[in-house]
Amino acid sequence: MAAAAETSLSITEAGGELRVGITGPLTVDAVGRLDREFRQAVKASPRQVVIDAADVTALDSAGAWVLRRTSEAFSGRGIEVRLDGLRAEYAALLEKAFIPDPDVPTDANRPNPLIVIAARAGKAMFDMAHVGRDLFGFFGLTIVSLLALLTGRARLRFVALVSQLEYVGLNAVGIVALLCFLVGVVLAYMGSLQLERFGAAILTVNLVGVSVLREIGVLLTAIIVAGRSGSAFTAQIGTMKVNQEVDALETLGLSPVDVLVIPRLIALFIALPILVFIGDIAGLAGGAMIAVLTLDLSIQQFLTQLKGAVDFWDFGTGILKAPVFAYVIAVVGCHQGLKVSGSAESVGFRTTKAVVESIFIVIVLDALFAVFFAEVGI
Repeated sequence: MAAAAETSLSITEAGGELRVGITGPLTVDAVGRLDREFRQAVKASPRQVVIDAADVTALDSAGAWVLRRTSEAFSGRGIEVRLDGLRAEYAALLEKAFIPDPDVPTDANRPNPLIVIAARAGKAMFDMAHVGRDLFGFFGLTIVSLLALLTGRARLRFVALVSQLEYVGLNAVGIVALLCFLVGVVLAYMGSLQLERFGAAILTVNLVGVSVLREIGVLLTAIIVAGRSGSAFTAQIGTMKVNQEVDALETLGLSPVDVLVIPRLIALFIALPILVFIGDIAGLAGGAMIAVLTLDLSIQQFLTQLKGAVDFWDFGTGILKAPVFAYVIAVVGCHQGLKVSGSAESVGFRTTKAVVESIFIVIVLDALFAVFFAEVGI
């Protein structure tokens, strides 16, 4: 406190030159007492400013910050500033201790917004390319592991397979059936409202049958499974990664792909076509209920009209897409799980990313399948 009392600040102006003289130690105690005088000096508008620091006997980061702030306040307004007499040992502290003052106007060089947008778009494209490269590599790794399993060079863990079948298949029947039933109800109801205007309400059965069997059933089921099972794969494997259980498997000479990925992949490969079949039946049941309640059709009439509206390939195209979607969902979920780093935040980030990526790829593949089937006449 005694050192702070000895510090003094003198401000004189003559001939367009403002001289700020500092005597004594410029430390945190002195800065607290003299800060108002420094700020008052900054309000002046001379042609030149000289800060005389020859008599500064001590300087800490607070004092260096005040010196630099005062200098920048003048130079930011186009006033020439000269710092005289500061000891050489204080120069480095003056450079490193500077923290910009938000109250001091500065001419920040802000980048052009269009350049920023273009840079972000370019970075996003490179990130997508890297994600695609890593994902294709993991696809190849799972194919190699499946071939090793088929040729007897790897062992299928039957207990893990049955456990995953129960989780991704049996436990998902309720939610898949319910949502597909409700979508069938909505599709039939909205379709009947529009078709009644043209006196073709009976074609609601055709609308429900074709849309549910070819697209809605398999797509909705795949999205449900991606959100339910794909995210679970990422969270389960990611938590094992955080707890170093994956490292323990590798230490034991076991492949994480063989132990963790393959049982989940095969389980979803088996379960998803069955879930799609259940979803198709539920969607048609929802459409049948609306047809009976609003169109005065009997169940027999509904089934007769449905038989004439759809054929085997309307059902077969949906079932054929199911294993492909299952493979994508399982691989994306497990891949993101294995990329989790050592934090709980990473688990959440990778889980969200797995759901987004798998749903995106499923929808893109569904569009490609639709174009392909239309080209081949199926």
